[in-house]
Amino acid sequence: MASIASNDSRTVPASLAGWDRLPASYAIPESAPTLAEAQEYCRRLARSRYENFSVASWFLPQRLRQHFFNVYAYCRISDDLGDEVGDPPASLELLDQWQAELDACYSGNPRHPVFVALADTVRRFDIPRRTFADLLTAFRQDQTVTRYPTFDDLLGYCHNSANPVGRLVLYVCGYRDAGRQQLSDFTCTALQLANFWQDVSVDYAKGRIYLPLDDMRRFGVSEDDLAAQRNTAAFCHLMRFEVERAREWFQRGWPLAGKVDRALALDIELFSRGGQEILRAIGRQGYAVLGRRPAISKSRKLALVARAAWGKLGGAN
Repeated sequence: MASIASNDSRTVPASLAGWDRLPASYAIPESAPTLAEAQEYCRRLARSRYENFSVASWFLPQRLRQHFFNVYAYCRISDDLGDEVGDPPASLELLDQWQAELDACYSGNPRHPVFVALADTVRRFDIPRRTFADLLTAFRQDQTVTRYPTFDDLLGYCHNSANPVGRLVLYVCGYRDAGRQQLSDFTCTALQLANFWQDVSVDYAKGRIYLPLDDMRRFGVSEDDLAAQRNTAAFCHLMRFEVERAREWFQRGWPLAGKVDRALALDIELFSRGGQEILRAIGRQGYAVLGRRPAISKSRKLALVARAAWGKLGGAN
């Protein structure tokens, strides 16, 4: 499996042209690895990229960790295909190839290690193909849609870009009912909104505006303000409005923690509190996020994790 795991240069078949814009290890190999090799690939990818999604493995049962590594690897590479290529037509082509591997995962003959590993997860937990496919719909949308006229339009994007992740977590943990899925959707949408409000300048540099255009008009904020990074009073009022709206979505999703087992509840609490901490960080700098990306301090992150860990220890007594 050295050809899959390697990060140095290698020959990529002409049919896979475009993968050379990404880490060499992402490319679809000509032959499939073994299940053990594929699982190791996913573990290595998850552990090499510290992000909120991989933190889930800290608290969930050992028997589920590999499956979360598999899901994480799918989400990580899917996101990079849409966001790290820097060429929308090339991204769309790569996403089509990734979609073909997803189809092969469900038909029984994938070649990419992520899908070889994921096929085992899909079988064990009977995960609908659409849950994975919705993410690709969102990443395709990022290549062609850069503005959202209304908040409802933005929610439509979050339905595909954020909510499937929470549903995948529920499936792996054994929850399939519509009630828990809806609560998960509220939380995942809230997390996506918090990230949008944190990254207004970062996203604008990529040509994207996730602030609803009708809200911008109502508060008297122009695209020129974003371009010039002008944290005007009107812009700060707009951000305060959007932050409060995200808080409402966190509140809608909060009951989910009381409807799942303790291990998953701790992760839900960690994600929710982390997202709300982003919103508080925005407020602490007066909602002036243009050119000044709000961040959670390392000590605060550790405090959030410690609180969750303490909850686990307390629940064990």
